[in-house]
Amino acid sequence: MDIDQLRTFDRVVRDGSFTKASARLNVTQATVSMRMQALETALGVQLFKRGRQIQLTDQGIGFLPYCRRMLGVLQEARETLRRAERGRLSVGSLSTMIMPLISEALLRFQRRNPIIDVVVREGRHNQIATMLHEQEVELAIMCWPNLDPILTSAEPLLIVREDAPLVAAPTLARKLGSSPSMTEILEKAPRYLHLAWWQIAPPTAMSFALNAPVQVELPTNPGKSLVEAGEGIGFFARSAVSSSLETGQLVEIKPRDLEPLHRDIALVVRNMATLEETHMKEFASEVARECRTLGKILTDNLSG
Repeated sequence: MDIDQLRTFDRVVRDGSFTKASARLNVTQATVSMRMQALETALGVQLFKRGRQIQLTDQGIGFLPYCRRMLGVLQEARETLRRAERGRLSVGSLSTMIMPLISEALLRFQRRNPIIDVVVREGRHNQIATMLHEQEVELAIMCWPNLDPILTSAEPLLIVREDAPLVAAPTLARKLGSSPSMTEILEKAPRYLHLAWWQIAPPTAMSFALNAPVQVELPTNPGKSLVEAGEGIGFFARSAVSSSLETGQLVEIKPRDLEPLHRDIALVVRNMATLEETHMKEFASEVARECRTLGKILTDNLSG
């Protein structure tokens, strides 16, 4: 049994004719017949009921999905080899960092490298740590320092600190005043939105959560929609709400009795040898360029 026999079997089934299959495959009808006879001999069964019309036997019907599965696996293997020849990058990123850090970097990189395949996967911190540990991705954007025990080896290329303001809709912000206390905020806000964009909740955020009459835990985007509708307050990574702050849909609240919040984000690899691949270093540099506009750079191992 060989690939030509499998491909010919699939073609005969699709066309319902040895003659049509031979024309599609650009071989003689005799070649098609010989291939089918050889395949039947190898399998020890009759695949076709031969007559004026070609029909599959019960054995042929049973064998067809396996034949197509083998052909599909072969095609996937060939595609994998083609990708290896032209290059492939795999990147994992926190979901909230796709737009601020990946999108523009990817556009610039692909304009210069149009044949390089790039796979971007998103998730929460523990999911990104698992991807990096299992080598599903080569480059990752994750919270720092990493506290997930599954990832024992990770080298930060760049660490950036992004602030996390407390935000509210303009109507609620006016009720709160210019510099409210935490108590005043919790008395007037409909609910506190607990957004899990950190590994471990900062004490300030936990204090809000514990003292809030009503709290809701949810992802960033639906949380942002609730806040814009005046239905709550929450601490957001600035990159997630910067456009809404600029347009006035949201207003930053600065409690007089709380320290500002921030989170540290790192661009990491499992080991520095990853950067020996030219395309990987180029893409990492593009992402780092976006990181430098996000906040204060704490560590930069890509410059120079």
